[in-house]
Amino acid sequence: MKMDKRMVWRVTAIVIALGIFGWQWRGKHHAGNADVGTKATSAPASATTIPATPMKPAPPATMKMGKLTLTACELKRPNSAATVAAFCAKFPVPENRADPKSRTIDLKLAILKSDSAVPVQDLVVYLAGGPGQSAIQTYPELATAFAPLLKHHDVLLLDQRGTGESHPLKCPAIEKLLKKQDDTQPDIEQRVRWLDQCAREVGKIADPRYYTTSDAVADLEAVRQALGAPKLDLVGVSYGTRVAQHYAVAHPDAVRSMVLDGVVPNQMVLGETFAVALQHSLMLQSAACDETPACKKAFGDWYDTLHQLYAKLKAGQPQQVTFEDPYSYKPVTKALSADTLAGVVRMFSYNAVTATLLPLAVNEAAHGNYAPLMGQARLLSGDLSTSIEGGMQMSVVCTEDASLLAPRPQDEGLLLGDEIIKAFIAECKVWPHNPMPKDFHAPFESSIPTLLISGERDPVTPPAYADEVLKGLSNGRSLVVKGLGHAEAISAGCVPDLVDDFVEKLQPKQLQAQCTDRIGPVPAFVNFNGAAP
Repeated sequence: MKMDKRMVWRVTAIVIALGIFGWQWRGKHHAGNADVGTKATSAPASATTIPATPMKPAPPATMKMGKLTLTACELKRPNSAATVAAFCAKFPVPENRADPKSRTIDLKLAILKSDSAVPVQDLVVYLAGGPGQSAIQTYPELATAFAPLLKHHDVLLLDQRGTGESHPLKCPAIEKLLKKQDDTQPDIEQRVRWLDQCAREVGKIADPRYYTTSDAVADLEAVRQALGAPKLDLVGVSYGTRVAQHYAVAHPDAVRSMVLDGVVPNQMVLGETFAVALQHSLMLQSAACDETPACKKAFGDWYDTLHQLYAKLKAGQPQQVTFEDPYSYKPVTKALSADTLAGVVRMFSYNAVTATLLPLAVNEAAHGNYAPLMGQARLLSGDLSTSIEGGMQMSVVCTEDASLLAPRPQDEGLLLGDEIIKAFIAECKVWPHNPMPKDFHAPFESSIPTLLISGERDPVTPPAYADEVLKGLSNGRSLVVKGLGHAEAISAGCVPDLVDDFVEKLQPKQLQAQCTDRIGPVPAFVNFNGAAP
């Protein structure tokens, strides 16, 4: 779901968990942290006494939960100073549970201790998005969403196999090769050749056929049993909502509640509706500008301007754009093609804050100034390139979705078109995968108390998707937060407190959610000084 040209083998990656969330949060009093283990001072020696033997550093603090012993650790986000105190452990599992001779792989898990000395027995579990995101690495961005829950709950973070430090499916040789490429957009055939080489490289250390949602469900249950089999409160974000639903089907008695933000219905085939969902989001953004006099005056019909710009790039050669790289602060030159523009616009639309810049950036580009568009895109694509494991994404998509994909000529007039679908189909011919599990896309039906959360302008999983899931829930509620994008509502305004109230009382239909009306929307920038007063 990103179109990062320098990491283009991931161009079809389903980034169903992108968003810009809160910065940093740490528990106020976690017993033991990364600073545990400083040397103790020796008692002062007198002239008549033998100097005391220096004491060894104290060992790191540990905690016991079920059968597992965890050690104090600090969770860090790549390219960020955000850290969180936790207790970590490695958890070995068979790569292929059906083969007794299968290799063993290690999963990384972390427990965030509750602020309470005596937390409740049920365990909150964060299920990350992507597919391909690490729960441990992305948690610092979402810490504000979990802060109220931590007052009374421990929180489990488990890096899904193939992500983070859970045996990631990396292709160092391919990534090194891609860094040497120029910014010319490769065709599908080139991407397939790169992915085929990546599959061979990954095959030396892993079997990509066993890095799917079903495998993640089995891993989570094994970890739950090792932790003493507590009831789980599942908090799934984006692709994590798919994992949550499948876990609840496989182990309904283990799930106490579910919170799903950026909801992926089980019926959804990843990739099939991306173009339509983005277009719907852009139309909502355009309508909001039309209804704001200052925005309308500044940009007119920027939705039409965007499509004119796209058509211009489609008909001609890519534009060579020189701008200041926001990471190095040095001038760089990148190519902007029609496909790149579509990907950039999509990335802008994921988050309410970046979306406020889209009319201005498009208007500037239409008048020949591409630097604002490309500079912000560099920031967004940089976040993606460090947070997504493309190999694990391909294992999920190729196993669970690709066999149901077919070209959609009806989307060719839309900004994204059907190139992502065509790429998935071609790439999954070379990426190792098993057949799709039986009834994998059956609608989710459950009596488990469930709270569904959506951003009104979500360009990937719009509120209508949550409505689909709600049909199968006997004890569910769907909340829509105005003006927000994808998988960001869970951290916004009063929503963390609403989630905490729901998890405590398990009464979604009785939630007093009027406070969400004060969250959005955010007005668009009309110039580089901000929105109109």
